[in-house]
Amino acid sequence: MASAAEQMASNMSWAAFGKATELKQRILFTIGLLIVYRLGTYIPVPGIDGAALQNFMNDAAAGIGGILAMFTGGALSRMGIFALGIMPYISASIIIQLVASLYEPWKNLKNEGQQGRKKLNQYTRYFTVLLAAFQAYGMAVSLEAGNLVASPGPFFLATCVITLVGGTMFLLWIGEQITSRGIGNGTSLIIFVGIIANMPAAIAQFLSQGRTGAVSPLVILAVAVMVVVVLAFVVFMERSLRKIHIQYPRRQVGMKVYDGGSSHLPIKVNPAGVIPAVFASALLLLPSTIATFSHSTSGPFMSTFLAYFGPGQPLHLLFFVAMIVFFTYFYTHEVAFKVDDVADNLKNQNGFVPGIRPGKRTAEYLEYVVNRVLVLGSAYLALVCLLPEILRAELAVPFYFGGTSVLIIVSVGMDTIQQIQSHLLAHQYEGLIERSQLRGRKPRAARTGGPARR
Repeated sequence: MASAAEQMASNMSWAAFGKATELKQRILFTIGLLIVYRLGTYIPVPGIDGAALQNFMNDAAAGIGGILAMFTGGALSRMGIFALGIMPYISASIIIQLVASLYEPWKNLKNEGQQGRKKLNQYTRYFTVLLAAFQAYGMAVSLEAGNLVASPGPFFLATCVITLVGGTMFLLWIGEQITSRGIGNGTSLIIFVGIIANMPAAIAQFLSQGRTGAVSPLVILAVAVMVVVVLAFVVFMERSLRKIHIQYPRRQVGMKVYDGGSSHLPIKVNPAGVIPAVFASALLLLPSTIATFSHSTSGPFMSTFLAYFGPGQPLHLLFFVAMIVFFTYFYTHEVAFKVDDVADNLKNQNGFVPGIRPGKRTAEYLEYVVNRVLVLGSAYLALVCLLPEILRAELAVPFYFGGTSVLIIVSVGMDTIQQIQSHLLAHQYEGLIERSQLRGRKPRAARTGGPARR
C-alpha cells in the first residue's frame, strides 16, 4: 500500500504548481540570475582585439579550447567578464577540502558544525580570489604575448585582472544566491546552463560535418545512439540505492508503550554526484590551459607533456580515471556521506542496524558498506566519462557529447526536479495542515457561544 507521501506525490499537477507561490518565486529568481550570467558571457573584457581572438579560438576549438569553452559557457571564446567561469572556486574547494582532511586545526573546524563550515567556506573564498587573480594575470600576459590585445601595457594588465577576478566572484555570489534563495545547486546550475546554451551550436556544427562529408552518416547515427544509451544508463545508476535496514526498539511514553518501527537508510550508488567528474576535469584542464594561452605548446617541456597527457592520450585517460575514483571516495567520505555523523544520528534516535551494536561498530559497518558500494559507483563514473572521451578522440565528436557533459546535465537536472517536487510536497502538506486546523476550530466555535454555566 502506498504511503501518504507517495499518494500526494502522485497527485501533483499543474494546478498544484500554480498554487505554490513561493516555489514560483524561487524558480523565477533562479531563471533571472541565470539570465544575468548568460548576458555576462557576452560582455567582453576591455582592450581585447575581437577579430584576432576569434581566429585564435577557432584554431584552438578542436582541442582544449572547446573543453574550456564548455565549462565557461562560451565566455572564454569571447573573452567575456566570466571567462574564468566558476573553475577557480572549484579548484579552491578541492585544495581546501584536501587540506582540511590532513591539517589538524582545520580538521577540528569541520567537527564544529555550522560555525566551522562557515569558517572553511570563508577560507575557500579567500583562496578563490588568490587563485583567480593568478589565473587572470597569467591569461592577461598570454593575451599580450599572442597579440590579441589592442593596447597592451600595465593598464590592460590591471583592467583584465580586476575584471576577470570580479567576474568570478560575482559568479560565485550568483551561485550562492541560487542555492539559498532559488532552486537547485547554484554552482552546478551555472555549469549546466553553460553546457545547454552551447549545445545547439555544437549539434549544428556536427551535423554540418556530416553534410560536407567530413563525418559519415554511420558515425552520426552511432553518436546519437551512444548519447541515448548513456543518458538512460546515467538515469538508472543515479536512482540506484543500497538500502540498509534500520530497527527502532519499543519505547514507553507515560503509560503508553509504542511498538518498535523499522525503516531503511538509503545509500546511493553514486553519493558524490557529478562532483568527481568536475573536479577531475578541473585538474586536467589546468596545465593545458596554461599551454594554450601561453603559446608554449611547442616548447620542449609542454610539447612532451601534451604528447603524453593531451586529450585522448592513454596517460590522460588513465589519470582522468584515477582522479575520478579518488574524488568519488574522498568527497563521499568527507562531505556527502560521513559515516561517523550518520552513526551518531542513529544512536541519538535509538535506531540500530540489526546485529550491529550502535556507535563505533555501526560506523565501521557503514564504512564497509559504503566502500563496497563506491567500487560500483566509481567504476560507473569512470566508464561514463571515459568511453565517450575515447570515441570523441577517435571520431572527432564535439566535447558536448562527452560523458562529463551528459553526466552533468542528467545529475543536475534530476537534482533540480527533486527539489521542485520536495517544495510541492511541502506546499501540499501546509495546505492540509491549514484545512485541518480550520475544520478543528469550527465545531468549537459553534459549540461554545460563551462561558459554560453550572
